[in-house]
Amino acid sequence: MTESSSGPAAEQWDAAVAAVRALGGDAEIQLICHVSPDGDALGSMLGFGLGLRRLGYSRVRATFPGDFRVPDPYAEMPGLELLVPEADSFPEPALVLVFDVASESRLGGLAALVEAAPVSVVVDHHASNTGFGTIRLVDPHAAATSVLAEQLITRLGVPLDAAIAECFYVALATDTGSFKFDMTTVAVHELAARLIATGLRPGDISRRIFDTKPFGAMKLAGEVLGRAVLDPAAAGGLGLVWTYATLADLARHAQPPYVLDTLIDPVRSVAEADVTVLVKEIADGQWAVSLRSKGAVDVSRLAISQGGGGHRLAAGFTGHGAAGDVVATVRRLLDDYLT
Repeated sequence: MTESSSGPAAEQWDAAVAAVRALGGDAEIQLICHVSPDGDALGSMLGFGLGLRRLGYSRVRATFPGDFRVPDPYAEMPGLELLVPEADSFPEPALVLVFDVASESRLGGLAALVEAAPVSVVVDHHASNTGFGTIRLVDPHAAATSVLAEQLITRLGVPLDAAIAECFYVALATDTGSFKFDMTTVAVHELAARLIATGLRPGDISRRIFDTKPFGAMKLAGEVLGRAVLDPAAAGGLGLVWTYATLADLARHAQPPYVLDTLIDPVRSVAEADVTVLVKEIADGQWAVSLRSKGAVDVSRLAISQGGGGHRLAAGFTGHGAAGDVVATVRRLLDDYLT
């Protein structure tokens, strides 16, 4: 990554603004976020897409790789009309903007579109960002990618309206854990205030994205939480708690994979463990591994060593074998790092 710890250089901001303003109103602009998009990925991308529409760009499309399904908590987000399946992306866009993606491996087949585009702008806040793209607006100290997306919209002279603001608010709320994570700064609250001032109803948004689940998802959560294991001696005595969920679990309760994404939060509340691991089966012998730390362990270091990435306190990678084997690897790496 080429950016400094203080965020993107002025030259990068200027280049991004110039790349957008150089286009004609009928130019094809493709927006992309990562596979299995979360609130920050979708909110940042769609909010920015709506901003481009306000600037007069009529040919704007947004997409993400893999299964084309928007998670239910985001099904009422403004800007969904911009979304198209991966196959319907512009084949030769004049400009590509990538949101909340740390590496091209998270883009699947869409990575080729980024590489072929005459200009690509990467908007991201992951410390593990690999530095891909023509123009990079990357700030690992930003609480969410939407912080950077809102700054770029402002630099382009687009005023916030309620639709753009709701997208950015959803992104900000999800990546700060309802404004409770360490990166929730004064500036984050100031941004939230500006977004709410457009007429948003934060209570309604929070209930929709955090507090509404199908009954089957609740039952599934009970099973997954019930099999959690505490290993207080792991991580140099800092403690590790872990659990897993299989494709059979999802099928038994007729639930899509994204319902597992928030299950790490109740597990990470265990007082006796600094490190939390949630292992989610994505194929036979293949697992999406989510890592969290309360502050004593840099889990991004572990994730990067396994081909993944993320932040110091929240990261992930793809594991292989049995769930127990994956966790055993995590435990061994933690002990190696802390001794």
